[in-house]
Amino acid sequence: MENRCWAVGLTTATCRPSVRLRACASTLSVCYLRPVLRLLVSTTVIVLSAPALAAQSPAARLVGQWQARGPDDEIHDIMVRRDSSAQFGDQLARWRVVGDSLWLTLGDGAWLVYAMKLERERLTLSGGDLEKPVTLRRVGPATARADTAAIPEAPPAGSRAW
Repeated sequence: MENRCWAVGLTTATCRPSVRLRACASTLSVCYLRPVLRLLVSTTVIVLSAPALAAQSPAARLVGQWQARGPDDEIHDIMVRRDSSAQFGDQLARWRVVGDSLWLTLGDGAWLVYAMKLERERLTLSGGDLEKPVTLRRVGPATARADTAAIPEAPPAGSRAW
């Protein structure tokens, strides 16, 4: 088996070192730098996007499908969408995040305010009308809201039920 000069495709017998050196120098970016650049670009993208993901607002991180075990020991599904709607069963609510609190309204003219602790795939709510803290687990992405389902109007910020 004969060895080939990878840069110019000649056998080593016909490829002089000076030809190999010039060919290698002219194809250095293609042969050596391309993988290095690819690695550099992908590493840069990961490094630059990591703070953006970590710095996502709590509201953006809240979007998704969540499950919680209720006092009846059954699993309840809660859908939180980007359009500020939240749905549990057939009830549709409007939500917003204010500081470390989750504000919900069912359209009755008042906000229910809960203390919120959001850690990766776990959301813990306390206060408001809850007797004890409730922990929800993210189980997937949010699904689209039906066009026929109207989001309740937002009451004034000062209208708090709790």
